Parts: sequence; C-alpha cells; structure tokens
Amino acid sequence: MKLNERSLAFYATCDAPVDNAGFLYKKGGRHAAYHRRWFVLRGNMLFYFEEPASREPVGVIILEGCTVELVEAAEEFAFAVRFAGARARTYVLAAESQAAMEGWVKALSRASFDYLRLVVRELEQQLAAMRAGDCPPPPRRPRALPPKENGCAVWSAEPPPAAAAPAPAPALILSPAGAAAPAGSRPGPAPPPLPPRRRAWAPNGPPHAGSFARLHEWYGQEVRALRSQWLGSRSRAQP
Repeated sequence: MKLNERSLAFYATCDAPVDNAGFLYKKGGRHAAYHRRWFVLRGNMLFYFEEPASREPVGVIILEGCTVELVEAAEEFAFAVRFAGARARTYVLAAESQAAMEGWVKALSRASFDYLRLVVRELEQQLAAMRAGDCPPPPRRPRALPPKENGCAVWSAEPPPAAAAPAPAPALILSPAGAAAPAGSRPGPAPPPLPPRRRAWAPNGPPHAGSFARLHEWYGQEVRALRSQWLGSRSRAQP
C-alpha cells in the first residue's frame, strides 16, 4: 500500500478531533526494549510520535485486518495489535494503567471498517424488523401527572381510563313564586327565601367583636323576619 507522506503528516497533526490519544509503551521490532511514544488514533489510523508537540509522526499503523488482544509481557497492562499472515508484524503495546489499557483496546477494536460494516448490518436488520412489525413497540412513557395514594405518586404505564361524559344537568323551570325547580318534578310549596349575601364588611353588618350570644341574636333577627315573610306569602297563596 502506497501512502502520501505529506497527506499523512497533515492528517496526523490537523486540528480535527481525535478518537483517542495518550502515551503508550511500544516494543521495538528487533529489540525487547519498550519506548514511550505519544499515540493518536484518527479513524482507522494509529499514529505515534516521539512527543505530543512533534510536528511529524514517527510511524503509523493501519488498523485493517487485525485483531486486538491482551498478551503476557514484561510490561504490565500490555496488549497486542496482531495482523493475519505469515510475515505479518505484531505490535506489542503497554498502557500506564488498567483503565487506559481497557480504553485503548476498546477504541482500537472499533476503529476498522470491518467493525463499521458489522454495525451497519446490525442496524439494517433492526430497521427491517421494526418495519415488518416483529420488533416490540417501545415502552410507554408514564403520565405527566400521576395519581397519588396516601400522598405518594403512583406511576403506571397503562393509559388513564377514559373520563365518562358528564351527565346533562336537569332543566330548570321557574315556579310561580320565582324559585327554580328541576323539570318533571311535582309543584309544591315554594321553599323559604335564602338570606341575601353580605360582604365581609358593611355598615349594617354583624358586630365584629362580642360574644357568641350577640352574634346569634343578630343573625336570629334576620332569620325570624324572613320566616315571617315566607309564612305570610304562603297563607295568602292558599285558598
């Protein structure tokens, strides 16, 4: 595979976001010594530099047709990028911590186009299943205002029961005395008139201070006057 060195150097050091970056220990091809290098993962290309501020990479590993696996080595937290083939090279790398090693292994395993093809194929199968109706529907969201029992909200995925239509109010007719009565009811004596509503404060209102007896006497006068008026109108209405 022929690669343009200038294009690779520009791609390795451009300002585009990287998939992963950090220090790793890289084992030499001919020697057993490990060298600390700055690695940058962009797409399916793993660049390594001598320092983070280096202007050009020392090398690049194309992550196609390879597997990433853990290995036993002199360095702790070691893993290998292994390519298939008799003369293929194996790159042995080591991280500085367990978390860094797991992050690099996961990122390198997902960097190849083969992995992307598998993801796309799986998504296409899920989409086809959803269109065919084989995929179960997503769970229903709970109601915005759940009911409460004993002061505790109770969430339920079931839809709320349909509210019953309110019963129509009975028609009202006016009796000769002016009182409203439901339609269909038998005419009878008019009920006593209701006392008029009073505001919270009026010049002729109840006393603001005093005992319960005074308040009872004040309201009793108005009730007795209204009752006498009602009895008088009832006696005049009777033949």
